[in-house]
Amino acid sequence: MSSAKASNKPASTKIGFKTNEFIVYPAHGVGQIVAIEEQEVAGFKLELYVISFVKDKMTLKVPTPKVAAVGMRKLAEADVVRKALDTLTGRARIKRTMWSRRAQEYEAKINSGDLVAIAEVVRDLYRSDVQPEQSYSERQLYEAALDRMARELAVVHKVDDAESLKLIESQLAKGPRRASKAEDVAAAEENDVDEAA
Repeated sequence: MSSAKASNKPASTKIGFKTNEFIVYPAHGVGQIVAIEEQEVAGFKLELYVISFVKDKMTLKVPTPKVAAVGMRKLAEADVVRKALDTLTGRARIKRTMWSRRAQEYEAKINSGDLVAIAEVVRDLYRSDVQPEQSYSERQLYEAALDRMARELAVVHKVDDAESLKLIESQLAKGPRRASKAEDVAAAEENDVDEAA
């Protein structure tokens, strides 16, 4: 029975991409294959995927044999999208290490192309209105992760980027009360004032 399941998914469909298909390229996010062309390079014929990243106004050519090595993948399946959205509602996990090391880890997660890892960065760097401002570098990483996640969700759910951002923000709002520390401090200050009076 398991051999019948295995034969339903030939290995070629795992990495095989078609023209007009949306894909995720780890270092650049969501792109669309606009052509599959053959070029001669150093006397060898090479088949290339031509990928357009419209928002970045960029075109990338990836040799078909290098697809796995660069981590190019199909769009996330429904269960991965659900897991990523659930990740946003979790408690932020911020390591007590130097910012430069954390920033490198966040950047690696963003460029991994893994939707759940990107969601972790969005969750960890998210600041509600009542929380302290982010530093410039935190804001840059947060926006990069948010943009990557929003673009993939937009294509998966067939909505525009604005609707995708609303979905992400609604999930972040469902997370643990991010205002609680500020409210706790304010409540403690009020109690101190009341006790002093």
